[in-house]
Amino acid sequence: MKDEVVYSAELQSLDDGDSNESSDHEENEKNGVVQQENAESRVSLTQEQLSKKKCHHPQGRTSFRMSVFNLSNAIMGSGILGLSYALANTGIILFVLILVSVTILALYSIHLLLLCSKKTECMVYEDLGYKAFGMTGKCAVFGSTFLQNIGAILSYMFIVKNELPLVLQFLTGFDTKDESWYMNGDYLVIMVTVAIILPLCLLKSLGYLGYTSGFSLACMVFFLIVIIYKKFNLPCPDLELNSTMQAAKMIPDNETGMCEPEFVEFNTKTIYALPTILFAYVCHPSILPIYSELKQRTSKKMEHVSIVSFLSMFFMYILTAFFGYFTFYDKVNEDLLRTYDASHDVLILVVRLAVVTAVILTVPVLFFVVRRSLLELLKQKKFKWKLHISVTLVLLAFSVVLVVFTPSIKDIFAVIGATSANMLMFILPSALYLKLETLTTKQKIKPVIFLAAGVLCTLITVPLVIIDWVHTKQSNNTGH
Repeated sequence: MKDEVVYSAELQSLDDGDSNESSDHEENEKNGVVQQENAESRVSLTQEQLSKKKCHHPQGRTSFRMSVFNLSNAIMGSGILGLSYALANTGIILFVLILVSVTILALYSIHLLLLCSKKTECMVYEDLGYKAFGMTGKCAVFGSTFLQNIGAILSYMFIVKNELPLVLQFLTGFDTKDESWYMNGDYLVIMVTVAIILPLCLLKSLGYLGYTSGFSLACMVFFLIVIIYKKFNLPCPDLELNSTMQAAKMIPDNETGMCEPEFVEFNTKTIYALPTILFAYVCHPSILPIYSELKQRTSKKMEHVSIVSFLSMFFMYILTAFFGYFTFYDKVNEDLLRTYDASHDVLILVVRLAVVTAVILTVPVLFFVVRRSLLELLKQKKFKWKLHISVTLVLLAFSVVLVVFTPSIKDIFAVIGATSANMLMFILPSALYLKLETLTTKQKIKPVIFLAAGVLCTLITVPLVIIDWVHTKQSNNTGH
């Protein structure tokens, strides 16, 4: 799913770099090198020289096809489960318009990032932020990436909370209304976190977990195949209700078309569509690492990698959204997989097991990225078990609490999509480009409009989502 292969390679290289630095230091001490001279030589270097030295990268060895695969893995995530719900609340025309627009704009933002990378020779998003705005820019990129990865972790854990009870229901034969603790998603996600996710997160290195992205992508392709198959095997969800009402003469015979698609739809949930799509598409922290590993890399070649990857995901997303929507219409759940009956369908059980397994194995990979980034920001390069364990426990406990008290996965998509995803895709690339490049007034028009659109997206979406939360809570309290 998001970022596993790229980030695992990054983390391994960072570990190697730390060990090399420590070994060099020990050797210098043994040889009696005067540390004061080393310090003076470091001071003599300007900050610009240091940053240039840090940004230099050798040529990569990854082929075009493998780069497309890596970027597709980075794009693919849990956001695909919310696309049918977004379609149901926007209508076909508006949904396609938003999806196409976000795809084109995401490619444009990648174009801006690559131009900035070419200008500065930096291959890390945080380094670009530092080049443009100093420590403030680096912290802005770090904060957005940190929040994005936390959001991805929360969405994966929420899938466990949603789907694992349904898996157990199928395997045990218990009733859907069984309120036993072992059928409660909150308890189950806590147990899975303690028994499986925590031990994996406490590992010092990623090991085999770095290769779970291929399995995750395969699970989502299998999920899409099952969705397409089920569209032609499940009746309209309103069919039985429609027949009953018609027999009771509650509706006329010529008004039985309840399962009809909406081409344009506006309601209180329409506002969730844009941030959900942004959440599904964000992959920008992985762009520059993938670019750095591209064989015979050029910005033009990386743009071709991006186009192929985004078009592949576009077709996968639109097929998932349409076949999910045309199976359940307005009855589709915020989590598409949860909409399918869990009581007797073996195929859906296999999909659920595959998805739950994939997300459980993916959480530790993303967690390694979050923890390592946090420790890098705190300048803690030397490995310490106490710090390693304490940070792990605090971050996991924080994540579990958020998952337990978050009412819906669409809320995660909305908050993360409207904030960090929007920052990484629209606001930061345009701001970095405007700062780093020397542009004429005419050349500034597109990036300025791009920046303004990103800011407006956050300013409009976040308040409307909060208003919907308040309205929904009031409606629940009054029983309406």
